[in-house]
Amino acid sequence: MNKTKIDWCDYTINPIKGLCQGGCWYCYARRMYKRFKWTQEVTYRPEELDKIAQIKEPSRIFICSTHDLFGEWIPDKWIFDIITKLQTYPQHTFLLLTKNPKRYVNWTFRENFWLGTTWTGEESYKFKLKGRKNIIFLSLEPLLKEIDGLWLNSLIGWIILGALTGKDANIYYPREQWIRKIINEAGRLNIPIFMKKNLKPYWEGEFRQEFPKRLNNSC
Repeated sequence: MNKTKIDWCDYTINPIKGLCQGGCWYCYARRMYKRFKWTQEVTYRPEELDKIAQIKEPSRIFICSTHDLFGEWIPDKWIFDIITKLQTYPQHTFLLLTKNPKRYVNWTFRENFWLGTTWTGEESYKFKLKGRKNIIFLSLEPLLKEIDGLWLNSLIGWIILGALTGKDANIYYPREQWIRKIINEAGRLNIPIFMKKNLKPYWEGEFRQEFPKRLNNSC
């Protein structure tokens, strides 16, 4: 468990260890695994979840910040165990983030779970979770290209917007017009936007760090 520098959450918990098999070329966790020569075998460490009991104040907790909990290589049993354990902490808000949101439909989540998907503009965007009471959100980080068209809908309750970090940041950086287009489209539907600090070099307009309306009394 870590008190995190990620500015849209308070803590990160990583019960899944090992190199994510998603293979995203921009993934900071992949760089860390290679740099520090960490064990790449994918394993489940349930004892990591016990550390949540140490957090006394209601907090926003990002689950699996260095892996994709809903990747096709993750067994259903692991996901079930993790969700079941997290449900014993209703005072916290748990943020889940995946590039494989179709697996969300296999599970029932309490309202203190926020369900997100990462969309960089490179891959297709499919995120259909009708009838859920959970906050549904998009993480547009890193924003790698201009996103065209009216791509948002009223199911989305929050957008995280950020830039690439690391050695290629000066090559794949977001243009101001890309950011403005997203902000304008989100404004049309009254969707709150959280702009990560790494966007500041590329944006001279109003810097917004908004959160969705809470669905529970904890955060």
